[in-house]
Amino acid sequence: MSAESATAQTAADGEPRGQAVLDDLVALLDLERLEDNLFRGVSPPVSLPRVFGGQVAGQALVAAGRTVAAERGVHSLHAYFIRPGDPSIPIVYETERVRDGRSFTTRRVLAIQRGEPIFSLSASFQLPQNGLEHSQPMPSDVPAPDAVDDLGTRAARGDGGWMAGLPRPLDIRLIDEPSWSQDHPGPSDDPMRLWLRADGELPDDPLLHVCLLTYASDLTLLGSVVARHDVPRTGLQMASLDHAMWFHAPFRADEWLLYSCFSPAASGGRGLASGRFFTADGRLVATTMQEGLVRVPRAGRDARP
Repeated sequence: MSAESATAQTAADGEPRGQAVLDDLVALLDLERLEDNLFRGVSPPVSLPRVFGGQVAGQALVAAGRTVAAERGVHSLHAYFIRPGDPSIPIVYETERVRDGRSFTTRRVLAIQRGEPIFSLSASFQLPQNGLEHSQPMPSDVPAPDAVDDLGTRAARGDGGWMAGLPRPLDIRLIDEPSWSQDHPGPSDDPMRLWLRADGELPDDPLLHVCLLTYASDLTLLGSVVARHDVPRTGLQMASLDHAMWFHAPFRADEWLLYSCFSPAASGGRGLASGRFFTADGRLVATTMQEGLVRVPRAGRDARP
């Protein structure tokens, strides 16, 4: 992020946000092409100790999409997180053109750092087609986005969680109290819901909107596993293991989307989480599933493996 953009866009809690920060995320997803099937991406200057999973997933999907005709939209992706990424060095994305069929196109992408794979992705693209249509209805009794505090307001009162000190290219409104919150009511079998959208305007590029939603899908999903249990919040080890998404209908990532997350199962130090994205008018536009490492520290010991 440039000093100018950080100065121009500042929230009440002192953290940069808004269009300038969103432009930084768009630039982050605009990979450098090294060869026809080879791309390079970087991490933001202000980052987590390891590369954020949504970032590497979004960048890998960009690498796949850059080798596919624009009229073929992404309809699904399946990915594995192999090693923690180092945000201080670039990531090379190697794309394999698996198949170009009459209706479907398949790509595989390997993200590489220091000669070793850190992430793998398979993605499928499809020409627009007509067919049967139905979808699960949007949850009822959901408050409007304007009725929910944004993450900046939460951070200003010391309740922003792990995202509080990071730039925020997304406007996130948590409907249900997350596990880190001082107002968290305790274990619940109800879904965790939030509104989100890009905090500014995006170009009219369908691939960009899909890649940005892929980035956003990893932010809160695994938290739904912890929300079902009464466990200590300090020393808890959580990391994404795999991630899958299906895109059902067109959408804009700079318009409000309801993200409803729920964990159907946890065992063996792992938790499974599912998420659904709905537009403000109730259309189900994307579904995601993720399994993650969730290790609770034993008494007198930390959560390291």
